Amino acid sequence: MNGVTASTVEAETSEFREGWSVVLVCFCVATFAWGFGFYGQSVFLAELHATRGWPTSLIASATTVNYLTGAALLTCVHRAIDKFGPRLLLAGGTAIMAVSAIGLSRVQAPWQLYLCSTVMAIGWAGTTTTAIALTLAYWFDRRRGLALSLALTGASAGGFTIAPLLVRLVHRMGLEQAVLLLALGGLVILLPMVVAGVGGSASAGAKPPSRHVAHAAMDPRTSFTSRTEALRSLHFWTIALPFALALAAQVGFIVHQVTFLLPRLGNDGTGIAIAATAIAAAGGRLAFAPMIDGMNQRAASAASFASQAAGLALMLVLPDRPEALYIGSVIFGLSVGNVITLPALIVQREFAPRSFGVVIGLTSMVGQATLAFGPTLLGLARDATGSYDAAIGLCIALQLVAAILVLLRPRRGRGNRANA
Repeated sequence: MNGVTASTVEAETSEFREGWSVVLVCFCVATFAWGFGFYGQSVFLAELHATRGWPTSLIASATTVNYLTGAALLTCVHRAIDKFGPRLLLAGGTAIMAVSAIGLSRVQAPWQLYLCSTVMAIGWAGTTTTAIALTLAYWFDRRRGLALSLALTGASAGGFTIAPLLVRLVHRMGLEQAVLLLALGGLVILLPMVVAGVGGSASAGAKPPSRHVAHAAMDPRTSFTSRTEALRSLHFWTIALPFALALAAQVGFIVHQVTFLLPRLGNDGTGIAIAATAIAAAGGRLAFAPMIDGMNQRAASAASFASQAAGLALMLVLPDRPEALYIGSVIFGLSVGNVITLPALIVQREFAPRSFGVVIGLTSMVGQATLAFGPTLLGLARDATGSYDAAIGLCIALQLVAAILVLLRPRRGRGNRANA
């Protein structure tokens, strides 16, 4: 028995060490993906509104198309990674993300806007949370929370590197040249990193570590054999629904953040506020990383939602006070990274490993399908009222409802079905 235990520990230690190169690659991929596909959406919205004269709601609706298309694709990511391996998935997703971002910067008609947004959804599915979580599952088990937190810190890095650079470069050289410079530059750096850093046991066709299957029969956690079974489970919805509502508010505000702040802070101030939001997101994620595997992750989620509501409330109450806008952006940003990371960790803790790919894919699908309407709803509220007061109030309400729902985990044996 001691020999088996020692062998298991040695194997996990080896995988943990080998996995650090993969964590680094995932960090860089996340920086690129969130820089253009998440934080960068706010820059695209503001610039296309200013240069094309299109309504805010029209541009935001293209973002909704992007996220809805991505939601449909997320349920297929676990199959794609099993068939092609994480290396090809990450490399292909990164290339598609770059091409679609360049296309978005050059659109001249609404149909082109929707086409490029749809293409970006393909890149998004291959580079963001679901793809990264499934990639890291090849190397990490017990310390997956730490690995995922560190890798997804790249999402925050995209906010304080690529997005502020876009704001500054757009002001100097225009949207087309700014996006071309950053997208191609990132692609030249990232593709060799993915090819060199992601390989080994997770080459195309490889399967996750055997420990994920060997002890399935003894695992007391909830297990599903099909997507339909998961979608019928109350247990599943106590994770998927609150995070969907919180992400709708989070993404909705971030997409509109530049447009909301520009009249009050100007170009430089807005760039600083966006960077502060992203730096706070990275700081909040890193502060949680060492202890996230051992904490009550549902309680941490509720606290994260409530803190974002507080930051938005500060900006809503004092919209003409620059210091309130900066502080509110920081408070809001502190939980941005954790709201993205926590669903995968709750799924890992509460569901059997053999169900991880299915459940995280469905959770991401529900979340993205819901958050897809966030930017459009905020755009409609802003166009209808002439200000962002109603839009921000809606975000606050969604965050508070999510904070309540995430604490309502059903007892084992009630509302869910365990097959393990």
